[in-house]
Amino acid sequence: MATATARKAREFNFSEKDFEQLRELVYRHTGIRMADNRRDLIYGRLSRRLRALGLTSFSDYCRYIEEGDDPEELEAFRNAVTTNLTAFFRESHHFDYLANELLPQLSRQKRVERRLRIWSAGCSSGEEPYTIAMVLHEALPDVHGWDARILATDLDSAILQKAREGVYDIQAIQRALGPRLKRWFLRGTGPFKGKARVKKELRELIDFQKMNLMEPWPWKEPFDAIFCRNVLIYFDKPTQQKLFDRFASFLPLQGHLFIGHSESPMDLTDRFELIGQSIYRRVK
Repeated sequence: MATATARKAREFNFSEKDFEQLRELVYRHTGIRMADNRRDLIYGRLSRRLRALGLTSFSDYCRYIEEGDDPEELEAFRNAVTTNLTAFFRESHHFDYLANELLPQLSRQKRVERRLRIWSAGCSSGEEPYTIAMVLHEALPDVHGWDARILATDLDSAILQKAREGVYDIQAIQRALGPRLKRWFLRGTGPFKGKARVKKELRELIDFQKMNLMEPWPWKEPFDAIFCRNVLIYFDKPTQQKLFDRFASFLPLQGHLFIGHSESPMDLTDRFELIGQSIYRRVK
């Protein structure tokens, strides 16, 4: 009864047909499969787009997107339906492995070439690639003598801009960072009091780029490691299989893939072996 009353009180009518049309549009433009329990999320986020465009129904909005005459609105649509949840040193065992196992191994293997490439796919507001940059500096004291780059990509252009700026609320990040907050961040003053910005030496290691994982990937050389954590859970199994195989193709043999604890390639491809907690190595 309460749910029905809430739906009647909505500003816009939101039928099952509307939801199914929007779900199909989300899948077509992002590859993400929206579950049934995402109805309220879809309504809440996209009703803002109806207001911004002066539309009165979701069916009109679907037609507007399908016509494809407004690339800026298509970008706003993608931004609205993507989820951004991240933190510094989230799933810290990955960064322990990176610091204590993988980077020492790569520094030995690449002592002449001294070239290192890591991809943070689905980087959200930047906490993951900045964490990787901290680990690179701490585990490779001579990182400035390396050709080391971190590629950080996301579909959401608005969240990428936040990532590029590298500015965070101190209260929200100090527990995860501890003494690293002082080492790697500059505290804001005046109107920026309570904020902290990532230091330039970390920002310089990272290239932020807008990218849809479902579209062609433009790079020609492989990555030493790929972080794609808690992203694949939003895709269906056929799409996951396709992405795992594409990740393998952008890693050398023995290259590493770090994924979320609810994700696994094991029933989808034979190109990876499990070597640690949600850490995989390419074998084919």
